[in-house]
Amino acid sequence: MARRVGSSAEETAVAHQEGEFDYVIVGAGTAGCVLANRLTEDPSVSVLLLEAGGKDDYHWIHIPVGYLYCIDNPRTDWRYRTRGEPGLHGRSLGYPRGKVLGGSSSINGMIYMRGQQGDYDGWARATGDPGWSWDAVLPLFKRSEDHHGGANAWHGAGGEWCVSRQRLRWKILDAFATAAVQAGIPATPDFNRGDNFGVGYFEVNQKGGLRWSAAKGFLRPASKRPNLTIMTGAQTTRLLFAPRDDDAAADARRATHGAAHDRPPVRCRGVEFLGGGVLREARARREVLLAAGAVNSPQLLELSGIGQPERLASLGIPVVQPLRGVGENLQDHLQLRMSFKVRNVTTLNTLSARWWGKLAIGLRYALTRTGPMSMAPSQLGAFAHSGEDPTGRPDLEYHVQPLSLDRFGEPLHAFGAFTASVCHVRPTSRGSVHIVSADPLTPPEIAPNYLSTDYDRRVAMHALRLTRRIVASDALAPFVPDEFKPGSVFETDAELVEAAGAIGTTIFHPVGTCRMGRADEPDTVVDSHLRVIGVEGLRVVDASVMPTITSGNTNSPTVMIAERAAILIRAGHISTMSDAQTDALAEVLASH
Repeated sequence: MARRVGSSAEETAVAHQEGEFDYVIVGAGTAGCVLANRLTEDPSVSVLLLEAGGKDDYHWIHIPVGYLYCIDNPRTDWRYRTRGEPGLHGRSLGYPRGKVLGGSSSINGMIYMRGQQGDYDGWARATGDPGWSWDAVLPLFKRSEDHHGGANAWHGAGGEWCVSRQRLRWKILDAFATAAVQAGIPATPDFNRGDNFGVGYFEVNQKGGLRWSAAKGFLRPASKRPNLTIMTGAQTTRLLFAPRDDDAAADARRATHGAAHDRPPVRCRGVEFLGGGVLREARARREVLLAAGAVNSPQLLELSGIGQPERLASLGIPVVQPLRGVGENLQDHLQLRMSFKVRNVTTLNTLSARWWGKLAIGLRYALTRTGPMSMAPSQLGAFAHSGEDPTGRPDLEYHVQPLSLDRFGEPLHAFGAFTASVCHVRPTSRGSVHIVSADPLTPPEIAPNYLSTDYDRRVAMHALRLTRRIVASDALAPFVPDEFKPGSVFETDAELVEAAGAIGTTIFHPVGTCRMGRADEPDTVVDSHLRVIGVEGLRVVDASVMPTITSGNTNSPTVMIAERAAILIRAGHISTMSDAQTDALAEVLASH
């Protein structure tokens, strides 16, 4: 059994093999859980998984509606904040990131979404690696998947990543779906076939009415293997480096990496971390795998001397490897939350407004695992066209909810209402994440730079108008929808852009801050095999490597990234594997 060690003095796991492991994974979020599972399938390797947060033993993590109590909760959320955003009238936003095993998959909206074929074909062009194309990654999505409909051309069955139908419907959401069809958006039963144009209920990462996080799907079965050590309460403070090896074995290892990585100047030999108030080290014989996410992966690279030399020098951090792209290229989906009062229909606002309503909701969930307590934050989805995108692909995503509130973590409004949240899925605005101190416990500055381009502001304007057109359709007329946020007083183009800045907020999809690309491009941080440029034995494996954001929710694409990374990592060390292990891996590679 893997030893789960918290932040107490009993952290004996680091003594395993004198603090040496084959792989050290930093971060037990979505990608880290997948890596831990896949790498420990080889019983001959040892893996250490370090998680700065705690265990996923808080009951609200597992009850789907519990996201309302996990976001902005210091027990489960790092509670980051953005800088004051110029495009949002100077507002600073909460920036939730999971603080437990499973990372953000333990507190997110549970929506299963891959994105569009064009996203991945674009990654293949950006990296020069066809292994990131849609045709190449689709088998990886299917490999992880346990789809409620079983295996077919688009979906897999029997994998670790459970995909279910939602266990409730709402009359107001059914009416919105009909209204969307009346506005020209077709009904669709499946958002995950490479296009996603249409309207329908989202599929979710749930099982039996409970949240299905990466910790449950991937880490829980892996934790039974003796070659995996899991440590919580272990805050990685920096990466450790050594001069390049010059022996023949090191040259042989480097030969597997290609010309772009021939004889890198330094090697990552391990990590330094805080556990129980004590500074410790863990060494990696093969590789350190940074899976800390789009906020913390660039933070840790910069703390360790990898980044923009001027920025590091200003903070007194010696430069190990100059890479100007570290922390740049931040992309996120900005949601515009339009809310409408309604009559003659039940919403969660009205259902939960009285004690007997709350009691009925609780009893229904306790007895059947259905009803409002089983619901994801957004049940109904739609993908539509703003009219601005030159590719002709859908560029707007709707998350429609039978409720309204000022912000997540605050009470629902006392009147009946629904929210139609719309986001631009391929924004052109780019932001950054950078450290402001050499202290690893100081949060980095998060600057998403929302609505900083004319293009994004035009798309926002069109998105608000399209939402009004849908709501004005005949299907919603019986419920007399009345827009109260942002309000019908915003009419002209300039007023609608002003409204977007007033109501826009993150939908929690940060990516891109350690972007992958061609090794000879100046802003590339990792190559197409996710190896940090100029550093041996170090990869980044999480959403930060995306060169461009996917056209939809980003959690399941992160699962896929980690799936491909695990194959690449194991293939890179194939010379150390037995014949039987080599044959087994060859079968996996051939199938993908």
